[in-house]
Amino acid sequence: MTNGGRSDPEMHVIPTDECYRLLGTHEFGRIGVVAEHYPLILPVNYRLDGTTVVIRTHPGTILQAAEHANVTFEVDEVDRASRSGWSVLVRASAEEVGAEHRAELVARTQQTGLEPWAPGDKGHWIRLITHEITGRRIVPGELPALDPRAYL
Repeated sequence: MTNGGRSDPEMHVIPTDECYRLLGTHEFGRIGVVAEHYPLILPVNYRLDGTTVVIRTHPGTILQAAEHANVTFEVDEVDRASRSGWSVLVRASAEEVGAEHRAELVARTQQTGLEPWAPGDKGHWIRLITHEITGRRIVPGELPALDPRAYL
């Protein structure tokens, strides 16, 4: 569809494998939890272990609200100049990785190389076990061709 010689932007669904690839290109996202009866969206840095998101945190809101709960995790990239971008949303269950887990799982989680950005003790590891992953991409419309006679 066009609007004064300009095509409208489009929304594209991102396939699952591309969603995981995009997650792998970033280190910063947002986790959504419910704490004290309210939804909270909190920034976190993360790494991927295959299709599992790994987060390190301290014994506070994220750890308390996420442990064995359904959570969301979102990563995006926006280009303000072109009004384009993408967003990937993960719906998952969260679990803290601890001594009760298989040694191989603990080692693999710690080998992601995840180093927290925020200061303080971030000795708790959380794995987000994906239930569903979806993505959307906004592709900008095309501007009409410029007439070179319009410029001096």
